[in-house]
Amino acid sequence: MLNDNVGTGLKPAPTKRHPLSEIVRGFKSFSSRRINQINNTPALSVWQRNYYEHVIRDEDEMGLIRQYILGNPMKWFEDEENSQNIHKVRS
Repeated sequence: MLNDNVGTGLKPAPTKRHPLSEIVRGFKSFSSRRINQINNTPALSVWQRNYYEHVIRDEDEMGLIRQYILGNPMKWFEDEENSQNIHKVRS
């Protein structure tokens, strides 16, 4: 039998809304420190400076984003900012 008095008189924990930018900053900061601690690479940059946010509005858009995420790592060696890009012209 269910107890109808469960939670009576208890207040929920106070919550504070945080902007997405603050959540991403905290995640990047925490994970960077941990990664650098594990790899013994203090202050090494782990993340890109900014991030891109987008609201996914339907299943078709979700499919396109999934394809991008799955295919993007294969383009790493073509990236002009990748120091390991084998197609770079040396000046």
